[in-house]
Amino acid sequence: MNYYPPVRRSPIAGAWYPDNPDLLKREIDSYIDQAAAVTLPGEVVGLIAPHAGYFYSGLTAGYAYRCVKGHSYDTCVVFSPLHDYSPNDLLTTAHEAYATPLGQVPVDRPLVQACSQKIADATGEVLHNIANDREHSLEIQLPFLQRALVTPFTLVPIMVRTHNARLLESTARAIADSLKGKTVLLVASTDLSHFYNENEANSLDSTMLQNMTAFSPEGVLKAERCGEGFACGAGAVALMLWTSRFLGASQVTLLHHSTSADASGDSSGVVGYGALAVTR
Repeated sequence: MNYYPPVRRSPIAGAWYPDNPDLLKREIDSYIDQAAAVTLPGEVVGLIAPHAGYFYSGLTAGYAYRCVKGHSYDTCVVFSPLHDYSPNDLLTTAHEAYATPLGQVPVDRPLVQACSQKIADATGEVLHNIANDREHSLEIQLPFLQRALVTPFTLVPIMVRTHNARLLESTARAIADSLKGKTVLLVASTDLSHFYNENEANSLDSTMLQNMTAFSPEGVLKAERCGEGFACGAGAVALMLWTSRFLGASQVTLLHHSTSADASGDSSGVVGYGALAVTR
């Protein structure tokens, strides 16, 4: 039997973001405070935020989390890709909490199990447990949530390794059924195009962002499949958009777009980042 500790320790603190709590607080707060306030057409149901190291994508992430600064949610459902190999389409953590330099975020195990059961009833698939993972894209959202939200929250982590539209839409309906009546925030973690020159990246990112703002999970998956635009978390974004729709959301607003060149000055091969809010 493989052993894993109850708390998942961060494999990226000190590299992707500061491991000193005071420095981390100041850095995140500066990103959120620098973000221009945007008047949204309704209540925030979900966010789409990037997951590069904070040096590169922190400011864009700040635009997403500015929308929920001072808010309170019982649970945050974070949808991310899993960049490492797994034979499974849908995964969740085997741990009972995630640790960041700002403290532990407890996993809502009963809600995870309820989601998994409803997914199984609808699709035959389940949320497979994974332990001791090194996935950065999910964890990197947590310190932003810890600083933006005013009360502690529990976490439902869902890692996605499929672009199967039928599976994702059915999974979203099952998740939404599990969340109804709860105070929840959905977060999809994704970067955009990778390693094109800045002009090409901006064009590709524009197409992908247009599909997101059109509230089209089908379009997000098609753009990725056809090479019209790219998002390493396309499956996670599609799953979050469908879940939001089943929870009554109707609009997606683009808040900010940037590339790694804004931080590095190197426009020859960039990574794109977007921040968006989903409202009802």
